[in-house]
Amino acid sequence: MTVTNLIEKFARLEAEIAQEKGDFTFFALFMREDVPDRWDLIVSAPWVGEDKQGAVDYLVAQIKSRLGKEHLTCLSRIVPADPDHVAVQDLNRAIQVEHGNVEVNDRNFFGLAIKRAHIITSKRPPAPAAR
Repeated sequence: MTVTNLIEKFARLEAEIAQEKGDFTFFALFMREDVPDRWDLIVSAPWVGEDKQGAVDYLVAQIKSRLGKEHLTCLSRIVPADPDHVAVQDLNRAIQVEHGNVEVNDRNFFGLAIKRAHIITSKRPPAPAAR
């Protein structure tokens, strides 16, 4: 499977899940320098909340059912990040994209050396409604 094909499939998955569960503030595939043949799926969304393991389990189930379990083998891990995490907020300010693909190479994100990143969604969460 080509990287382009993989990114397209995960972009479709992200859009479908966002429509069902709510928007992501961040959804990206990172290839770390120390694991050059696998991707980290980094996700951040208000609906993830405190149940990080529940979010990972949900995403694993969605990847299996919508893309096929073979797509899990290209991932080294799924990392849920809090939308308030400083790295997520920094990325939201630097890169704005929704259901697309911004490729970034040879950078440090979340304190990790990233060889290649495909950022599918990066957007600030909406401000809470005024009462």
